[in-house]
Amino acid sequence: MADETPVSCSKCSAVWQKCGVTNCWSGDPETAPPKPGNCPSEAYADIIHSSFSEYKRDSEDARLARVAARVEGLCYQKVEGSDAVNARWTRVEDTIAFARLMGWKKIGIATCIGLLDETERLVAILKAQGLEPQSVCCKAGSIDKKELGLAESDKVRPGTFEPACNPIAQAEICNRLGCEMNIIVGLCIGHDMLFSKYSKAPVTTLVVKDRVTGHNPAAALYGQNFYYKRLQKQPVLPDEK
Repeated sequence: MADETPVSCSKCSAVWQKCGVTNCWSGDPETAPPKPGNCPSEAYADIIHSSFSEYKRDSEDARLARVAARVEGLCYQKVEGSDAVNARWTRVEDTIAFARLMGWKKIGIATCIGLLDETERLVAILKAQGLEPQSVCCKAGSIDKKELGLAESDKVRPGTFEPACNPIAQAEICNRLGCEMNIIVGLCIGHDMLFSKYSKAPVTTLVVKDRVTGHNPAAALYGQNFYYKRLQKQPVLPDEK
């Protein structure tokens, strides 16, 4: 396999800070900042253009892309007397608008057992918006983790009954119920991947589990120069793990 050009779009944050715009956000090639050497717009132009052509077709993928773009636009409102815009919708409202515009009613919710209260609040909102939520807990079936072949020491509380998460079952239950869209609410890392892999319906994540930050993973990014400096100073797991 031929060597491929590595990409690092994150470095364009420096371009934004300096110029107030990146090449991707400028519609005028004459005034746009120069593309970095590893810009995917150049290195992977073939993929960019071939994939974009998919959005012009009469397909479900194209419809998803168009509705997503519409919801992005609806999320903002103009500020009178200014060219500024303000965001007006939360992610919950984005999710509802997306489902409604897609014409979906039956919405599956793959929830962590630790977020059942939040899930019940979400269910109430979705019902009020005319949708039909179906919630499935990660621990459904109540099968002990030892059945996965784990040692007792791998449990949160060794020596006690501790049910394993079963994201494949969550996905298959949503499939059998005929859910048209599925929402992840706080599934563990890895379990969310399995749920998405086995779900027949499109999947979106409303809540990403972060036990330390109140399910706000971005907090670790904003605080890495002070509170979370350890992320740049020491490995999360030693190599032998």
